[in-house]
Amino acid sequence: MAFSIDRIDHLVLTVANIPATCDFYSEALGMEVVSEGGRTALTFGEQKINLHQRGHEFEPKAAHPMPGSGDLCLITESPIAEVVEYLSALRVHIEVGPVERNGAMGRMQSVYVRDPDRNLVEISSYE
Repeated sequence: MAFSIDRIDHLVLTVANIPATCDFYSEALGMEVVSEGGRTALTFGEQKINLHQRGHEFEPKAAHPMPGSGDLCLITESPIAEVVEYLSALRVHIEVGPVERNGAMGRMQSVYVRDPDRNLVEISSYE
């Protein structure tokens, strides 16, 4: 092969309500909201999630973009018990977990929550 893929730079979520999505990801998950040139993104570490408003997506886009179809796994350095405690204090419902899962780098502890569009968000720690 002439090249190899190193990492994910960004992904796109189509959402019903950009402000509600920004509130959830910034308050519950500590991401930074960045707006530039009429576009909104959530940044964390060296990655970002670009947000597309349903019905007003930027081109090119997925063939069938719709809110609630995402399934993300996000890694934290914090122990999962601290994540559970923090999310509980914010009254964010934990759907599943903590549970042990296999991640890209081995065994990890995970909890699963849903964002305002009902996307599944797995928060994991390689403890």
